[in-house]
Amino acid sequence: MKNNIDAILLISFGGPTKKDDIRPFLENVTRGRAIPKARIDEVAHHYELIGGASPINAITDRQAKGLQKQLEKSGHPLPVYVGNRNWYPFISETLKKMTADGIKRAVGFITAAYRCEASWERYINAVEDARKEMGPSAPEVIYNNPWFDHPLFIEAAVARIQETLRMLPGNPNRRELMPWIFTAHSIPRAMAEASDYAGELRAACELVAEKLGKKEWVLAYQSRSGRPDDPWLEPDVCDVIKKLANHDGVQVKDVLLIPIGFLADHVEVLFDLDVEAKEVCKEFGIKFHRAQTVGDHPAFLAMMADVVLKAAQQSSRVPA
Repeated sequence: MKNNIDAILLISFGGPTKKDDIRPFLENVTRGRAIPKARIDEVAHHYELIGGASPINAITDRQAKGLQKQLEKSGHPLPVYVGNRNWYPFISETLKKMTADGIKRAVGFITAAYRCEASWERYINAVEDARKEMGPSAPEVIYNNPWFDHPLFIEAAVARIQETLRMLPGNPNRRELMPWIFTAHSIPRAMAEASDYAGELRAACELVAEKLGKKEWVLAYQSRSGRPDDPWLEPDVCDVIKKLANHDGVQVKDVLLIPIGFLADHVEVLFDLDVEAKEVCKEFGIKFHRAQTVGDHPAFLAMMADVVLKAAQQSSRVPA
């Protein structure tokens, strides 16, 4: 390309691929952070309950391949590499592979829609730490702009909801009355106050709901960790379900959960929603429904291509 971008680096979280990986993976995730051992043990058990492996790696690989095809179709063929922050292939390993392949400059696509220290900053810091360790041979990495409100991201989220709604049995009126709960990973309040995380989440929810004509909805949080005494973003999704169980004196029959804060169906979705939240629904006699994450939906892949190409174009206009 004229702007000297010769690759894309997909920067992801990573996840265990088998039961023996769970503890080493969680050690990487929690290293240097005040996470109680009881919470780590609890999450390890969650992974065991979903089979010991997270599908996030396979989904990220599909996203990488889909992005590469999108770039080829747009006339900008570029190799797409995957580097994970917490599991193989680690970012440091991927950067070394890129160097061996002759890559000098890449766009780093951060697989997190909403910005806070726990998402964007940690991804960028992980890349920059790996580059420093490599020294002058490390490829230069520039980063994409935020995309939480990108029309194609919204389109992909809308499509996932529509897929779920089409599968619902019963009369249209029952579907119309069904409460919607958008969910995202909770973070400490102090972190939220220092970032645009909650505001970007709400903006994305509003855009999705507007596209589908849904006037009433709730944004809830899930997957809380950290020290019990620290305030985190609320309300918790399970508390919201309990509160909705008898909404305005009317027994709620169905609820739709939309994991807008996640790009892939991994443990926070497969356990925290599909097991834990579903069990709360069952307790209150509510039928549980969940939209898929955007994953490798064609609209999301097209969005990824648009975002990285715009980042490449913008970098070419910045003086060296």
